[in-house]
Amino acid sequence: MAPLTRIAAERERMSAIERRIADFICDNAHLLRDYSSQQLANALGISQSSVVKFSQKFGYRGYPDLKFSIGMAVARHSGDSPPLDEDASMAAPTDAAQAALLELVQLRQAAQQQTQLTNPLSTLQQVVRLLDQAPRVYVHGLGDDGIYARDLAMRLSLQGILAIHHADAILMLADLSTVRSGDVLIVLSEFGKMQPLVHISRQFQALGGQVISITRHTANPLRASTATALAVCANADAPHMAQLLYRSSLQFLLDSLFVLLCHTNPERQRQLAVNLERVAQLIDA
Repeated sequence: MAPLTRIAAERERMSAIERRIADFICDNAHLLRDYSSQQLANALGISQSSVVKFSQKFGYRGYPDLKFSIGMAVARHSGDSPPLDEDASMAAPTDAAQAALLELVQLRQAAQQQTQLTNPLSTLQQVVRLLDQAPRVYVHGLGDDGIYARDLAMRLSLQGILAIHHADAILMLADLSTVRSGDVLIVLSEFGKMQPLVHISRQFQALGGQVISITRHTANPLRASTATALAVCANADAPHMAQLLYRSSLQFLLDSLFVLLCHTNPERQRQLAVNLERVAQLIDA
């Protein structure tokens, strides 16, 4: 359901009034056909113009077009679902544990779809070109992000890219003396608020390098300091769910870059195969 997914993906960047509209639409999509723009405005206690502007923000001429698009998406989605019968009801969650696991699966799928929509193919291809052509790629992340930064650096190295991983901000800052024009720095930071990372990003760009930030889909200092920013969508009310969704969506985003690198440059695939064979020989020795 693309319209609803797009709205959910942009929620964290909306104003308070826009969030109220978004939440109402997402929660009541199947009833939206019964609401005019004025009725929706009255239900939320806002102006009709706010509803119209919200619709136009997503590329629609007005609220009727948005309502029609959502209605069509809901109809298609409903058409894909088989009617509920006794056999289907037997497959429904029977206890709280099963319901929790089902919720995790559904939220993970939604978060990855939102992440995909938030990072269009053109943006990912731009990032892939930067990585493919860079003399050196520095990868930096702290805490949990450091785990994914290390894995990314290893995957880039297996593809024949000179990747340098730093898990220490001081060492990364010291290594700025080796930066040359055309080098790329990938900075992973969930919330993008750590000032050392913002400082490193600005210093790297001042030396002629290009920085790619990967953060949550929120307004944050690190994202604002970089010309190329990728965003991870992971919306959930429960903190433990939000953390899991961030990790799975981040991995999905990094996997997408890895696949596109192999697809864009056949030499990357050849080099990957050679290096994987070397690793296999080392393991079997």
